[in-house]
Amino acid sequence: MRLLVIEDNRNVVANLFEYFEARGHVLDAAPDGITGLHLASTQPYDAVVLDWMLPRMDGKEVLRSLREEHNNPVPVIMLTARDELPDKIAGFRAGADDYLTKPFALPELEVRLEAVLARAAGRGRARVLEVADLRLDLDTLEASRGGRRLHLYPACRKLLETLMQASPAAVTRERLEYVLWGDSPPEGDMLRSHIYDLRRSMDGPFPTKLLHTLPRVGYRLARTSDADADDRAATG
Repeated sequence: MRLLVIEDNRNVVANLFEYFEARGHVLDAAPDGITGLHLASTQPYDAVVLDWMLPRMDGKEVLRSLREEHNNPVPVIMLTARDELPDKIAGFRAGADDYLTKPFALPELEVRLEAVLARAAGRGRARVLEVADLRLDLDTLEASRGGRRLHLYPACRKLLETLMQASPAAVTRERLEYVLWGDSPPEGDMLRSHIYDLRRSMDGPFPTKLLHTLPRVGYRLARTSDADADDRAATG
């Protein structure tokens, strides 16, 4: 499990790292809300442990932005000393999958993480992804557009799946590089080469372009009207 801990209490973070790393898990940590939101929205994590009271941006706002602005469904457990029912309701309405009050036992957090991961797996991903007239069957790995089969290299197929799952939200270059190469991306701009191949296969023969480049950010897969609306909203 790759776990992100967004928590400003160093003792809590140290205890979490000691406990979960001893069980073979990989952890990253962020000491404030803005840093945590950046990591959660640009890196692939299996789950996030999120403190409510954080410097720079509180946990509820981090969660709201993660769900609504970044369209990220990663399971999130909120940690907080707030144990009143209205606080718990606010946390769940912001998009939390579970809620654990401080002080807490590490084995209980572990069990709760296992439970939210099991629920996420049970929900499963859609087995057929569709954006406009573009279609990707995750069982057969066949991609088509307008009923015409697309011939994609494995790397292009991975990129397409990631972009379609996030659509119409943008996907950062860092996230796409991690999808292809994990923590060891090759030298040079190999991602651009794969994006070129994907765009040639997916958009080349068609008048309507679906793959959009966001300079200094990454890429987005969306109908032109959706992408234009998002761009106007961002600059309006």
